[in-house]
Amino acid sequence: MTTTKLSGKYQVVIPKAVREALRLEAGQKFTVLTKGDLITLVPQRSLQDVRGVLKGHKTDGYRDRRDRV
Repeated sequence: MTTTKLSGKYQVVIPKAVREALRLEAGQKFTVLTKGDLITLVPQRSLQDVRGVLKGHKTDGYRDRRDRV
């Protein structure tokens, strides 16, 4: 586990190993989620980046007719 700290300007540095593993880039935006004392940073990805992620997955059976609005 790696650690980081909050700077005097309220900035957090993401450790290099994490940046490389998640292929994060400078200027990338994150969604910040909080639950209790937990903070989660979720990288925002462009539609181009996620294109084809579900290729080959079975898409039927996920929704029931009762789910329709």
